[in-house]
Amino acid sequence: MDLSNIIDMLKNPQALKMQAEEMQKKMNAIQATGQAGGGMVKITLSGNMELLECLISPELSDLKDIPLLQDLIRAAHHNATEKIREAIQKEFAGSLGEFSTSIPFGNFPGNFTGTEV
Repeated sequence: MDLSNIIDMLKNPQALKMQAEEMQKKMNAIQATGQAGGGMVKITLSGNMELLECLISPELSDLKDIPLLQDLIRAAHHNATEKIREAIQKEFAGSLGEFSTSIPFGNFPGNFTGTEV
């Protein structure tokens, strides 16, 4: 994608809006499951980082070490976030060309970039 393509897109805002809506649909269709503790904790996220499912193995129900359980949940979420980021970059790499690597996927909530949301 070069500058002339961007200028052409800006000249046709309706087409730009349709393309953005299509990209949003594709992102919403992406799902990824992250896990921690050998699969004892699993987190499934959508492409827009919505938490779809959180599974905790019954073996952990008697766990008295709450900080450990919290760490496992955090690790599974982080794993799912990384998978979503990779899937989105792969999905849009062709359509965004050179800009696909500069999209701020790290700004999604929960990406452990040092800021709290």
